Amino acid sequence: MAMATALLILLFVAPAVHAKDITVGGNSGWDTGFNYVNWAATQTFSVGDRLVFTYGGSHSVDLVSKSDYDTCATSNVMASYSDGNTTITLNSTGSIYFLCPKSGHCGQGMKLAILVTASNTPSTTTSSPPPPKSPTTNTATNTTSPPPPSGATGSFYNLNILVVLASIVLAPALVVMG
Repeated sequence: MAMATALLILLFVAPAVHAKDITVGGNSGWDTGFNYVNWAATQTFSVGDRLVFTYGGSHSVDLVSKSDYDTCATSNVMASYSDGNTTITLNSTGSIYFLCPKSGHCGQGMKLAILVTASNTPSTTTSSPPPPKSPTTNTATNTTSPPPPSGATGSFYNLNILVVLASIVLAPALVVMG
């Protein structure tokens, strides 16, 4: 009976293993002078993943609506974080918007828009282009993320095979054990 319980736990816990910690901005963290549009275009965001914001005391993180994201408004913040090391678990699919509410930071591009998908589904990011480099330059960018990295997909596939094989091997043993 203990073996059956262990198998059931393995089957239910295995999908949670695929969640990953994603450090926003990579080695640059959450800071001004970084292009979060380009960074997000190289990432995939799935339910269960955790966004990790690392930042100094001159920054914070606000969860906002799309309209507040588009206008860099901070009057209707849904959640605010200022501990310097914020981890946010992505619990549902859909678009999520973040920005730094410190004066001028959002306008300088310190904002992030992501599309969270179900596990193993490629995502696209939606975000405004980075601010122009000069007042006379106006660029528009349409970015989409590439398919998930083969390493992540391969790991998920390998774990699924492992669970199926374990089920095949352990099922007869469970039947014999009664």
